[in-house]
Amino acid sequence: MIEDLLRRNRAWSAERKAEKADYFERLSQLQQPEYLWIGCSDSRVPANVIAGLEPGEVFVHRNVANLIHPADLNMLSVVEFAVHQLRVKHIIICGHYGCGGIRAAVSGERLGLIDHWLQPVRDVAERRFECQECETWSDVALDRLCEASIEDQVQRLARTPTLQAAWAAGKEVSVHGWAYGLKDGLLSDLRCTVSGVRPNG
Repeated sequence: MIEDLLRRNRAWSAERKAEKADYFERLSQLQQPEYLWIGCSDSRVPANVIAGLEPGEVFVHRNVANLIHPADLNMLSVVEFAVHQLRVKHIIICGHYGCGGIRAAVSGERLGLIDHWLQPVRDVAERRFECQECETWSDVALDRLCEASIEDQVQRLARTPTLQAAWAAGKEVSVHGWAYGLKDGLLSDLRCTVSGVRPNG
């Protein structure tokens, strides 16, 4: 199976070069994306594919359930680099309907280390949905929880020192919350954008 991946890579590389001889030459130049995408690790949600973008057009960070943890140095480093070095104009926090992380957060089961990671989802559930055991959550309710979690992550990111410093310095960068539908392939703007202002709370 691993060898198959290498064969697929060679075929893909050949196809790109057949379409545009200088494809990789151009791609190897300095990246200047306008977007930072913070998405879920789910293999069905590849950022540039679903957004219709080419490699090099979006800077990407992914984790389980697209969460913003104030102590996550990996995520914070990505955000700082994207904002201050790449000078991205838009940060998109994109979750997706049918997210296993959202379901696991309210399942009532103990799953190990991931339980600590998913705590922000449970916090949103308890604050806005009177959190119950997962069996009582319908798919529609889980999708609403997914949306509420995305909105909460937008606010959490907007409160970070990195974004507050960027806005104080006059940088034009906005944080958006989107949801992706696995069943129809469509992105939805949740209309919770924060742009250069200190969020409430």
